Amino acid sequence: MEYTINLTWDNEANVWIATSEDIAGLVLESGSFDALLERVRFAVPELLALNGTTQNPLRLSFISERHERIAL
Repeated sequence: MEYTINLTWDNEANVWIATSEDIAGLVLESGSFDALLERVRFAVPELLALNGTTQNPLRLSFISERHERIAL
């Protein structure tokens, strides 16, 4: 099964936030995009096990979104 992970930049807090509608309880944040990816890869199997779902291998699809305002 493929799980979709949404990675969104929070401009006020200066962190990336990971959430998923597919994985109950997934809410992680990090100031580094790459560090957040690693945290998600570690947390997802644990969360799925806690939620009673075991599936091997796991497929993760990452969707990132970042909006910025630029003054001219």
